Amino acid sequence: MPEMPEIQAHAERLTEQFSGRVLSGFTPFNFTALKTAVPPPSEAFGSALVEVGRRGKYLLLRFEPVTFVVHLMQGGRLVPDEKRSAKPRGGQARFVFEPAELDDGSIDETALLLTEQGKERRAGVWCVPTAGALESPPLDKLGPEAATITDAELGALFAANSMRVHGFLRDQRMIAGIGRRLANEICHRARVSPFANTRKLGVDGAAVVAAAIRSCVEEGLAYERTRGDMSSSKDRPGAMHGRTGDPCPDCGDAVRAVEYSGYTVNYCPTCQTGGKVLADNTTSKFLK
Repeated sequence: MPEMPEIQAHAERLTEQFSGRVLSGFTPFNFTALKTAVPPPSEAFGSALVEVGRRGKYLLLRFEPVTFVVHLMQGGRLVPDEKRSAKPRGGQARFVFEPAELDDGSIDETALLLTEQGKERRAGVWCVPTAGALESPPLDKLGPEAATITDAELGALFAANSMRVHGFLRDQRMIAGIGRRLANEICHRARVSPFANTRKLGVDGAAVVAAAIRSCVEEGLAYERTRGDMSSSKDRPGAMHGRTGDPCPDCGDAVRAVEYSGYTVNYCPTCQTGGKVLADNTTSKFLK
């Protein structure tokens, strides 16, 4: 699933290409694509796109009256659509803009297409009033942004929530923008077990984790900004995620995995757990 670095860089690319374009239509291709009924998408018709912003893992297409909040989920993408075919493969929704004349005199009729591969069809669009958009569902329950969270903010959250740190990092109500890949990388960079308890890490542990969050996010964003499109998971920089069996780049120990039904926790025993191996099943606890 795209995380903060991928979403932020993609928002910047879309703003560069589409800002100022006037919206003329919005077409959902199935009943699950549009998640809200009020305000209607038509309230934005005739308005120019101000920018494509971001909150957490959501893209925000901001028009003066209405903001379209887009979540890509696991297999979604919001991509320029020049063909505008009647039945696009994997198409969930399409934003159509008025034709625009380019500097060379040609006419640009490129639309924006929300696609989703796979069978789940969980990607979608919410329409919210631009005034107060960040206080409207689904954005109203998000925690502080991963890129800017302070040591003190994270320390307060650790003290108030007794959780495994890996699960805490992935919980968007705690911190917005981190997913499975970044959680693996952050825990490794902070030299903490993915199963370490947030409350027990305390103020000092929170400061170390906060620094690792900022470092990993900055590294990922720098890489994404070198690209012309959104990366796939295997291309993103990292030492742990998806590298089960590979040597840890810091100590040479084999990267280990704890497999869950929907995701994998990767870690280095030498760097993170004092050489101890975490049992590879969903019910086991951290081996002491």
